Amino acid sequence: MGFVWGRRPARPSRAQARQRPASRPVGLTGLPPHDSIAFMAKVRYHYNIMLRPEPEGGYTALVPALPGCVTYGRTLEEAREMAKDAISGYIASLRKHKDPIPTDDDTLVASLDLEYAEAARR
Repeated sequence: MGFVWGRRPARPSRAQARQRPASRPVGLTGLPPHDSIAFMAKVRYHYNIMLRPEPEGGYTALVPALPGCVTYGRTLEEAREMAKDAISGYIASLRKHKDPIPTDDDTLVASLDLEYAEAARR
């Protein structure tokens, strides 16, 4: 029976009252303490980013381990922050779709300098 205006809701019977679970302590988030974010296990991921200066100014940030994860910032600091945000969104999407989350934990990063002879001009 639903709520009827002007009537008090019926009190549960003693049998119904015994079947209810005991109330659990609630934290500031409204969740029981063990369900709050502070008690959730945290996972750390390592990603290398490439920061490329752009001719018009600013920097493009690429994340090689996450295909298509590219962003831009006007300064190096902003590009790094934008990369963190882009990586977070990418990981959230992978989790939502239950896809594996790649990392750069085992990736080695190196730079190469190459010299070439200039081709003769005709």
